[in-house]
Amino acid sequence: MIRTALIRIGELPSTRLASVSPFYRTEPVGHLEQGWFVNAAAVIETALDPRPLLDALLGIERSMGRVRKEKWGPRLIDLDILFYGQAVIDEPDLVVPHAFMDRRRFVLAPLADVAPDWRHPLLGLTPGEMLARLPENGQEAHRL
Repeated sequence: MIRTALIRIGELPSTRLASVSPFYRTEPVGHLEQGWFVNAAAVIETALDPRPLLDALLGIERSMGRVRKEKWGPRLIDLDILFYGQAVIDEPDLVVPHAFMDRRRFVLAPLADVAPDWRHPLLGLTPGEMLARLPENGQEAHRL
């Protein structure tokens, strides 16, 4: 599923897939009565603004069979904008940088692989620095 989504992202207008992290097997957060997930992060170069990019990502999810039912529930695919350069956007359905990313190992571990020098525009921390602040006994993320 992730590989298919990455191909489709690379096919978006004026968009190039620059790098992709290794895949990680991660435990669910929130709704825990479900299997573990596979997560990855990708850096893209795009001329699309954040809103059209989000709309395109949601379209890819739908085309792959994603039906949004319950927050943090089981899903086939989940595509998010983690950051968009140093942009800060706070709209009801678009928050950039991604909300709570600094508390989620399943986001930070792959992000540290592909964007180690990026700094969160509000926190001033790199993905690795945010990852180091997480408790040792928290969410598990294992590189595949």
